[in-house]
Amino acid sequence: MRIIVIARMFSAVLGIVALFFLPGLVLSAIDGETVVTGAFAGPMIAVLAAAGVTFFLTRGRGGELGVRGGFLVVSLSWAGCALLGALPFYFSGAVPSFTDAFFESMSGFTTTGASILDDIEAMPRALLLWRSTTHWLGGMGIIVLSVAVLPLLGIQGGQLVKAEAPWPTVDKITPKITSTAKILWLVYIGLTLLQIVLLLFGGLNLFDSVTHAFGTMATGGFSPKNTSVAHFDSVYVDTVITVFMVLAGTNFLLHYAAITRRFDKLVADTEFKVYLAIFFGSTALLTLFLSLNGAYEGGAGIRFASFQAASILTTTGFVTADYDVWPQAARVVLFCLMFVGGSAGSTGGGIKVARIVTVFKQSLNEFRHLSHPRGVFPISFNRAPMARRMVIAITSFVFLYIVIVLVSTLILSLEDISIMSALSTALATLGNIGPGFDAVGPTANYSFFSEPTKWFLSFLMMAGRLEIYTVLVLFSPGFWRS
Repeated sequence: MRIIVIARMFSAVLGIVALFFLPGLVLSAIDGETVVTGAFAGPMIAVLAAAGVTFFLTRGRGGELGVRGGFLVVSLSWAGCALLGALPFYFSGAVPSFTDAFFESMSGFTTTGASILDDIEAMPRALLLWRSTTHWLGGMGIIVLSVAVLPLLGIQGGQLVKAEAPWPTVDKITPKITSTAKILWLVYIGLTLLQIVLLLFGGLNLFDSVTHAFGTMATGGFSPKNTSVAHFDSVYVDTVITVFMVLAGTNFLLHYAAITRRFDKLVADTEFKVYLAIFFGSTALLTLFLSLNGAYEGGAGIRFASFQAASILTTTGFVTADYDVWPQAARVVLFCLMFVGGSAGSTGGGIKVARIVTVFKQSLNEFRHLSHPRGVFPISFNRAPMARRMVIAITSFVFLYIVIVLVSTLILSLEDISIMSALSTALATLGNIGPGFDAVGPTANYSFFSEPTKWFLSFLMMAGRLEIYTVLVLFSPGFWRS
């Protein structure tokens, strides 16, 4: 591995993220929050200066990053960005514990949306804006953003994208990964701006519109309100956010296909059709169970059912109702959705619909083999045969995902919480969902966990966001051998 190349890329990524301190810095100055202004200005200047010195000392000394270097830079960058993002919370005194500040920052960048804040609305607006910005940056991926910018600094970062999002590949729009990264971010920005405008039409002020649009498109779920989206109690706002949560959980390559009027791509995409089927099917089930229970009258059941189905399925984590008091059958539906996640190539977390479909097809194949032991039954995806190596990789990922959830549940049970609390916490952090059930339900937060547990949960959030293998491979002795 080329240490110089790694240092240049790492400093470049941190420098790019540090520039996003500017909106919070300006807003804190407008609000007269001088301490908060300093909490933004100090780290930003220090990081930009360090990045500049690194580039000056390593000028003209490039080289190929390589696969191992890509994994290392991506993991270091996400951890470094979470550390950098924690500094405004900590230095401002708004979050006195550095562990809590790091947890909040990691939760933001990984688009988890799990919070340790007991009174969100008491926080300075600048910090709430930065809090929402962290998961907007993490939504499309800080590496994808960096790859779009790095060529301006004379750095090629294609290997970084592959390490950050190992499956599916991202080189389907253009032959160049840099061009693809730019297109994905333009689509992401365009959808974000459109949602901001629609929320403004719904009566939200600019600050609330921006922060909730950031939370929606990133499938992050951070809200500047203590009661999340329920604060507005608006059918219009709920509908807009529901629609955009579904869009955010859709493969962004399909958004580009729709923009370029290649609608045949949407019709032919297996994952997209299954994704919509899961959303509408779970919405129907939730509506039925809520109706039978008499929890809501008229169309209110559909409104709350569709919102929470979209929120959990896409791993956004916004809340409009306390689903912990819903009928048991409705809670089971939401619990099952926690395993699924959004589409591959979306900002959503979880296992991903594409993997669920692949494992399901592989399971059906095993039944066929029972009847036809010598038969060959290739698995296809979008009418194209999948390589056996890919199928094995996907099934292995799903198995590893479940094992990590179970082991994490055991570790979290040491906190003396209920089994459902421990299990849903593991799912909510590894799947980047945010809220779970019981102790971490829609009206609760993560502040009660001990400091060691918060660091463990931060690791789970990062591992889930980077598709597990990118992080775990660093703990393999073979990775470090020359």
